[in-house]
Amino acid sequence: MENTKGIDRAQFLAGAAAVAAGGALLPAGRATAAGRDRGAGARRGLTRRGVVYTVGAGETPATAWSAARMRADLRTIRDDLHADTVDVTGDGVERLTATAAEAAELGLHVWLQPTLGDVPERDVLEHLAETGRFAERLRRQGASVEFSVGCEFWLFVPGIIPGDDVFERIDNLQNGTVDWAAMQARLARFTARAAALGRTVFHGRLSYASAPEIDVVDWNLFDVVGIDYYSYFPRRADYVREVRQHLRWGKPVAVTEFGTCPYRGAPEAGGMGWDIVDHDKTPPEIKDPVPVRSERTQAAYLTDLLDVFESMNLYAAMVFEFLTADAPHRPGDPRHDLDMASYGITKALQDRPGDPDTRWHREPKAAFHAVARAYRRAGQRQ
Repeated sequence: MENTKGIDRAQFLAGAAAVAAGGALLPAGRATAAGRDRGAGARRGLTRRGVVYTVGAGETPATAWSAARMRADLRTIRDDLHADTVDVTGDGVERLTATAAEAAELGLHVWLQPTLGDVPERDVLEHLAETGRFAERLRRQGASVEFSVGCEFWLFVPGIIPGDDVFERIDNLQNGTVDWAAMQARLARFTARAAALGRTVFHGRLSYASAPEIDVVDWNLFDVVGIDYYSYFPRRADYVREVRQHLRWGKPVAVTEFGTCPYRGAPEAGGMGWDIVDHDKTPPEIKDPVPVRSERTQAAYLTDLLDVFESMNLYAAMVFEFLTADAPHRPGDPRHDLDMASYGITKALQDRPGDPDTRWHREPKAAFHAVARAYRRAGQRQ
């Protein structure tokens, strides 16, 4: 379901989190605030620094997942981005497992997270189990791997929020017709089932990627608290205050997604930064008023948040995301520069702009270089 109607999975989950009214806070847990997996006197900063790598089917054959491109991308993530972790996410067990195996072979820490949506619960759980079994095989072979049972089940799993697909569920969130108590009960039930299944197939550390505005998760079910984070504040102290609440469980905290788009004002839009494209137009185009492209804005937001996460000694942070191949950059054509709606830190450029079947290549954005510098410096300090 990665690219339904031209907007990818993670853009929807981030957007839904941002627009949900009356989102709940995490319940109180243990009083200790241990955000990291280190003992007293250990070195400071994040333990793991990574990037989200989505293994979607792609909107066209040209942008579909390929083993050759995946291998090149993972080497760039390790050697040029200086990341030590890759969050392998998406659907398709073969794509997930092939990518995870390659990442492990390269010596990267693997955060493996299946995300299958808009299918019956049993199919979601079967997809989870098969992926988890592979993660356990990797772990037993000596790979550094953690397993996340999924991402924001309220959006992906039918029946938790009314709606036949993610579009209808988001509409229901926006129009206020969701019964929050009933939704949370259904969400808790399915999350518990997923966690129990994850424990049976994977014997390493288990997690789940939550939307803090919506998910009320019993983190006793998991080893690592996972949050998808798209907040914006003008003051650093407000980020610290908001993130600190997730330390109350006394468990490592992983920021499983954080990011923004490359235009002025995108950070202020939070998780709705993607919502600047009119997909009813052919070809899709940026809505009026067309924002001013600014890769510097994206880079500054990412490095500011990385600095916050490092200072709080969180366990992990994964930049969202490496690439959005179906949102090509159009230099000199702001109206059709779909990359402005992408959270990717690299950009796709088509050989023949506007031709969905054309060959394309990726180039780093300013955000890529900024994150690479931050990761390299942090690694050198440790």
